Amino acid sequence: MNQRDAADPIDLATLPGHQIRRLQQIAVGLFMDEASAFDLTPVQFAALAGVANQPGIDQRTLARSIGFDTSTLGGVIDRLERRGLIGRHTAPEDRRVRRLVVTDAGTALLGQVMPAVRQVQHRILDPLSPSQQRRFMDLLNRLVAANNDASRAPSHRD
Repeated sequence: MNQRDAADPIDLATLPGHQIRRLQQIAVGLFMDEASAFDLTPVQFAALAGVANQPGIDQRTLARSIGFDTSTLGGVIDRLERRGLIGRHTAPEDRRVRRLVVTDAGTALLGQVMPAVRQVQHRILDPLSPSQQRRFMDLLNRLVAANNDASRAPSHRD
């Protein structure tokens, strides 16, 4: 194996992991820019949308469906509950399980924030042509699916 000379520069732009991290930072920045009026983080949005998509979902299943670790997601759910956006109800089949539902206020907020969320997606992909956008999303979804098990919080769509 050829040892790299310490004086050789490392071109970070050639490292997919670095570029993906940068794009994630950009996506969060754009989300915060577009959605700042709603006092919602990208993870809070994902959790709220995940519960709206699957009313009555439990926290562990929600964490798996959005690819987030359960312990951190607990704090996210706590904040959404304090804001009156999500409710927790004891599952009749197992009193240890708490089922999550979006409140009327949460549903209203999702409706209000969605134009901003769509604008974020547009801003992220705008430098690409429509066909490039479709190709990028196809490739991105393939990479995420192929590497999902390597995540600290693998996503599992039930």
